[in-house]
Amino acid sequence: MSEYYNYIKALHLIFVITWFAGLFYIPRLFIYHIEAWQKPSPDKEILSEQLKLMTKRLWYIITWPSAVLATIFAIWLLILQPGWLQQPWMHIKLAFVVLLIAYHLRNHWIFKKFQKDEINYTSNYMRIWNEGATLILFSVVFLVILKGTFNWIFGVLGIIVLGVLLMLGMKLYKRIRKKNPNA
Repeated sequence: MSEYYNYIKALHLIFVITWFAGLFYIPRLFIYHIEAWQKPSPDKEILSEQLKLMTKRLWYIITWPSAVLATIFAIWLLILQPGWLQQPWMHIKLAFVVLLIAYHLRNHWIFKKFQKDEINYTSNYMRIWNEGATLILFSVVFLVILKGTFNWIFGVLGIIVLGVLLMLGMKLYKRIRKKNPNA
Protein backbone atom coordinates (compact mmCIF):
# COMPACT_ATOMS: atom_id res chain seq x y z
CA MET A 1 0.00 0.00 0.00
CA SER A 2 2.85 2.44 0.74
CA GLU A 3 4.35 2.14 -2.75
CA TYR A 4 0.88 2.69 -4.23
CA TYR A 5 0.51 5.75 -2.00
CA ASN A 6 3.88 7.16 -3.11
CA TYR A 7 2.91 6.95 -6.80
CA ILE A 8 -0.27 8.91 -6.12
CA LYS A 9 1.66 11.44 -4.03
CA ALA A 10 4.25 11.83 -6.83
CA LEU A 11 1.49 12.40 -9.41
CA HIS A 12 -0.19 14.91 -7.10
CA LEU A 13 3.09 16.84 -6.76
CA ILE A 14 3.75 16.76 -10.50
CA PHE A 15 0.34 18.23 -11.26
CA VAL A 16 0.61 20.81 -8.47
CA ILE A 17 3.90 21.94 -10.02
CA THR A 18 2.44 22.19 -13.53
CA TRP A 19 -0.66 23.93 -12.16
CA PHE A 20 1.52 26.54 -10.47
CA ALA A 21 3.62 26.89 -13.63
CA GLY A 22 0.43 27.87 -15.45
CA LEU A 23 -0.64 30.20 -12.64
CA PHE A 24 2.77 31.88 -12.65
CA TYR A 25 2.83 32.34 -16.43
CA ILE A 26 -0.76 33.38 -17.18
CA PRO A 27 -0.50 36.81 -15.48
CA ARG A 28 2.80 37.36 -17.32
CA LEU A 29 0.95 36.78 -20.61
CA PHE A 30 -1.74 39.19 -19.40
CA ILE A 31 1.01 41.78 -18.84
CA TYR A 32 2.34 41.25 -22.37
CA HIS A 33 -1.21 41.57 -23.72
CA ILE A 34 -1.75 44.85 -21.85
CA GLU A 35 1.55 46.20 -23.17
CA ALA A 36 0.73 45.03 -26.70
CA TRP A 37 -2.42 47.17 -26.60
CA GLN A 38 -0.24 50.21 -26.04
CA LYS A 39 1.58 49.68 -29.34
CA PRO A 40 0.51 51.23 -32.66
CA SER A 41 -1.35 49.27 -35.34
CA PRO A 42 -0.70 46.75 -36.86
CA ASP A 43 1.68 45.58 -34.09
CA LYS A 44 -1.11 45.87 -31.53
CA GLU A 45 -3.45 43.52 -33.42
CA ILE A 46 -0.77 41.02 -34.45
CA LEU A 47 0.67 40.74 -30.93
CA SER A 48 -2.78 40.59 -29.38
CA GLU A 49 -3.87 37.68 -31.55
CA GLN A 50 -0.64 35.77 -30.87
CA LEU A 51 -0.89 36.38 -27.12
CA LYS A 52 -4.54 35.27 -27.08
CA LEU A 53 -3.54 32.01 -28.77
CA MET A 54 -0.61 31.43 -26.38
CA THR A 55 -2.81 32.20 -23.37
CA LYS A 56 -5.57 29.91 -24.59
CA ARG A 57 -3.16 27.02 -25.09
CA LEU A 58 -1.51 27.54 -21.71
CA TRP A 59 -4.84 27.80 -19.93
CA TYR A 60 -6.69 24.88 -21.52
CA ILE A 61 -3.84 22.48 -22.29
CA ILE A 62 -1.69 22.90 -19.15
CA THR A 63 -3.27 24.90 -16.35
CA TRP A 64 -6.86 23.58 -16.20
CA PRO A 65 -5.94 19.90 -16.69
CA SER A 66 -3.20 20.24 -14.05
CA ALA A 67 -5.62 21.83 -11.58
CA VAL A 68 -8.15 19.05 -12.10
CA LEU A 69 -5.58 16.25 -11.87
CA ALA A 70 -3.85 17.76 -8.82
CA THR A 71 -7.25 17.91 -7.11
CA ILE A 72 -8.18 14.32 -8.06
CA PHE A 73 -4.88 12.98 -6.72
CA ALA A 74 -5.22 15.11 -3.56
CA ILE A 75 -8.67 13.66 -2.87
CA TRP A 76 -7.29 10.17 -3.51
CA LEU A 77 -4.50 10.82 -0.98
CA LEU A 78 -7.06 11.97 1.58
CA ILE A 79 -9.09 8.82 0.98
CA LEU A 80 -5.94 6.75 1.61
CA GLN A 81 -4.98 8.85 4.67
CA PRO A 82 -8.27 10.01 6.24
CA GLY A 83 -6.50 10.78 9.52
CA TRP A 84 -4.98 13.85 7.91
CA LEU A 85 -8.41 15.48 8.01
CA GLN A 86 -8.13 15.46 11.81
CA GLN A 87 -4.88 17.45 11.71
CA PRO A 88 -5.05 21.25 12.23
CA TRP A 89 -2.32 21.87 9.62
CA MET A 90 -4.47 20.08 7.01
CA HIS A 91 -7.43 22.36 7.78
CA ILE A 92 -5.23 25.39 7.13
CA LYS A 93 -3.76 23.79 4.00
CA LEU A 94 -7.26 23.15 2.67
CA ALA A 95 -8.14 26.79 3.37
CA PHE A 96 -5.13 27.79 1.23
CA VAL A 97 -6.31 25.34 -1.45
CA VAL A 98 -9.70 27.07 -1.48
CA LEU A 99 -7.86 30.39 -1.83
CA LEU A 100 -5.79 28.89 -4.68
CA ILE A 101 -8.93 27.70 -6.46
CA ALA A 102 -10.45 31.19 -6.05
CA TYR A 103 -7.24 32.69 -7.51
CA HIS A 104 -7.42 30.20 -10.39
CA LEU A 105 -11.08 31.03 -11.10
CA ARG A 106 -10.36 34.76 -11.00
CA ASN A 107 -7.56 34.21 -13.54
CA HIS A 108 -10.07 32.31 -15.66
CA TRP A 109 -12.44 35.30 -15.53
CA ILE A 110 -9.59 37.66 -16.50
CA PHE A 111 -8.57 35.22 -19.28
CA LYS A 112 -12.10 35.31 -20.73
CA LYS A 113 -12.08 39.13 -20.69
CA PHE A 114 -8.70 39.28 -22.44
CA GLN A 115 -9.88 36.81 -25.09
CA LYS A 116 -12.59 39.40 -25.93
CA ASP A 117 -10.01 42.24 -25.84
CA GLU A 118 -11.67 43.68 -22.74
CA ILE A 119 -8.54 44.91 -21.01
CA ASN A 120 -9.30 46.88 -17.86
CA TYR A 121 -6.03 46.38 -15.98
CA THR A 122 -2.64 48.02 -15.90
CA SER A 123 0.53 46.00 -16.31
CA ASN A 124 1.54 47.14 -12.82
CA TYR A 125 -1.67 45.71 -11.34
CA MET A 126 -0.99 42.40 -13.09
CA ARG A 127 2.57 42.32 -11.74
CA ILE A 128 1.14 42.58 -8.22
CA TRP A 129 -1.62 40.06 -9.04
CA ASN A 130 1.06 37.65 -10.28
CA GLU A 131 2.49 37.40 -6.75
CA GLY A 132 -0.72 35.87 -5.37
CA ALA A 133 0.29 32.39 -6.50
CA THR A 134 3.77 32.89 -5.01
CA LEU A 135 2.39 33.72 -1.58
CA ILE A 136 0.01 30.75 -1.65
CA LEU A 137 2.80 28.41 -2.77
CA PHE A 138 5.18 29.52 -0.02
CA SER A 139 2.44 29.20 2.59
CA VAL A 140 1.39 25.69 1.54
CA VAL A 141 4.92 24.32 1.16
CA PHE A 142 6.03 25.54 4.59
CA LEU A 143 2.79 24.35 6.14
CA VAL A 144 3.05 20.84 4.63
CA ILE A 145 6.75 20.43 5.41
CA LEU A 146 6.61 21.77 8.97
CA LYS A 147 3.11 20.45 9.82
CA GLY A 148 2.57 20.52 13.59
CA THR A 149 5.93 22.16 14.34
CA PHE A 150 4.95 25.27 12.41
CA ASN A 151 5.24 28.35 14.58
CA TRP A 152 2.36 30.54 13.40
CA ILE A 153 3.81 33.82 14.60
CA PHE A 154 7.01 33.32 12.59
CA GLY A 155 5.02 31.91 9.68
CA VAL A 156 2.76 34.93 9.44
CA LEU A 157 5.71 37.30 9.83
CA GLY A 158 7.59 35.35 7.15
CA ILE A 159 4.70 35.71 4.67
CA ILE A 160 4.46 39.44 5.44
CA VAL A 161 8.22 39.86 4.92
CA LEU A 162 7.99 37.89 1.67
CA GLY A 163 5.13 40.14 0.51
CA VAL A 164 7.13 43.27 1.37
CA LEU A 165 10.19 41.93 -0.45
CA LEU A 166 8.08 41.12 -3.52
CA MET A 167 6.65 44.65 -3.51
CA LEU A 168 10.11 46.20 -3.15
CA GLY A 169 11.36 44.01 -5.98
CA MET A 170 8.52 45.19 -8.20
CA LYS A 171 9.24 48.83 -7.38
CA LEU A 172 12.91 48.31 -8.23
CA TYR A 173 11.99 46.58 -11.49
CA LYS A 174 9.63 49.45 -12.35
CA ARG A 175 12.46 51.96 -11.85
CA ILE A 176 14.80 49.88 -14.00
CA ARG A 177 12.17 49.65 -16.76
CA LYS A 178 11.58 53.40 -16.58
CA LYS A 179 15.30 54.02 -17.17
CA ASN A 180 15.61 51.25 -19.77
CA PRO A 181 12.27 50.29 -21.43
CA ASN A 182 13.83 47.19 -23.02
CA ALA A 183 14.81 45.64 -19.65
